[in-house]
Amino acid sequence: MKRRMARALPVLFTALSVAVLVHCGRDQSTLADDSDLQVNRTVVMSGLSDPWDLAFAPDGAMLFTEKCRGLSVRTQDGTVRLLFGTAGAALEAEDFFCQGQSGMLGVALDPAFDENRHVYVYMASTIGKAKTNRVVRLTVDKGYAVVADRKDIVADIPFKQSFNRWGGAGAHSGGRIRFSPFDGYLYITTGDNHNGPLPQDLSRLGGKTLRVDGDGRAATGNHTPPGGDPRIFTYGHRNVQGIAFRPGTGQAFASEHGPGHDDEVTPLTAGGNCGWDPAPTKGVSCLSDYCGYTSNKPDGTPTPMTDLARFPDALNPSWNNRGVSEGMSPCVFLSGAHWKAWEGWLAVGFLRGARIELLKLDADGMTIRTAIVADLPKQRVRSLVLGPDGALYVAIDAGEIWRLENAAR
Repeated sequence: MKRRMARALPVLFTALSVAVLVHCGRDQSTLADDSDLQVNRTVVMSGLSDPWDLAFAPDGAMLFTEKCRGLSVRTQDGTVRLLFGTAGAALEAEDFFCQGQSGMLGVALDPAFDENRHVYVYMASTIGKAKTNRVVRLTVDKGYAVVADRKDIVADIPFKQSFNRWGGAGAHSGGRIRFSPFDGYLYITTGDNHNGPLPQDLSRLGGKTLRVDGDGRAATGNHTPPGGDPRIFTYGHRNVQGIAFRPGTGQAFASEHGPGHDDEVTPLTAGGNCGWDPAPTKGVSCLSDYCGYTSNKPDGTPTPMTDLARFPDALNPSWNNRGVSEGMSPCVFLSGAHWKAWEGWLAVGFLRGARIELLKLDADGMTIRTAIVADLPKQRVRSLVLGPDGALYVAIDAGEIWRLENAAR
């Protein structure tokens, strides 16, 4: 077993550096200057197994998840260690499993990590006979060798239990977790499990964004509609896999997969409904009672991502993907003067779309211009995180972590 684990360790690289260009994309207007901003790409790690998310500690250590392996760390000296998950981890999790789109997904560090050493992960768990998604808090020592004090702070996030017409077990689990640097709360994104009534059901946590404190208690000011679970911050979502906080205002923005059309980025407001309702309406029949890929309307028009006809007060998306769905996944705001003309733009990554797109927002959070990162290898982008050095770190499904920086910084 030890020999197999040793061979499975990721390979570290620092030598590869490739200049790429960022340019304005498609039919959007061009930048007034720096229209050919050069970005350097460095492969930081390779040989990973389905990397899903990243988080940086103040000392520069990089914590990362692999969907079917667990949580690991790469310390400043290049040491890589499995912290939590499968056999050989510093703390093994017998209840952890991966299936379909689920497993060890998001990771976030407590804002007071230097003092309390708390790390949070979003994972698939089977305790007894029940499969769930849950958020677990761990304590990691300063040497990243000892993991202890596991506490499951949110243990009742729905998990798709079995195959239906629309996909296998473990589908549409969401899974991104982020602490807001503005209010200090933990935001958790969840998916609809291919379950028609789930996104609009305020008694259950699927198809939602949640906002809780470090112990899993509902945040103050969630404004959940009456009778709903107070941990719910917004509802009516399909499969949110990205959440980021706008510099200067702190407003949360979510990025989520569309159902064959309209990947969406949406600015979130406490208590808001994002308008996704794939349940059959009166007179409509859908296979497995899920109209997410067909229509929940008698006239047969596709079920909209944001159904303003049924929910006129639904939160308006800032941007949709030109009427197509390409598996939009993570998002992060570019922050720091070294990004020059791109500072404050929202970067979103795509899975099937295999690119990083940049959105410029107006004061109300609506997208007014777009750009793409050109000449990157065509890879499924799973995570986007700003490092302590201000560079953009990218995890791809092919098993690598990249570092992108503005060459003109």
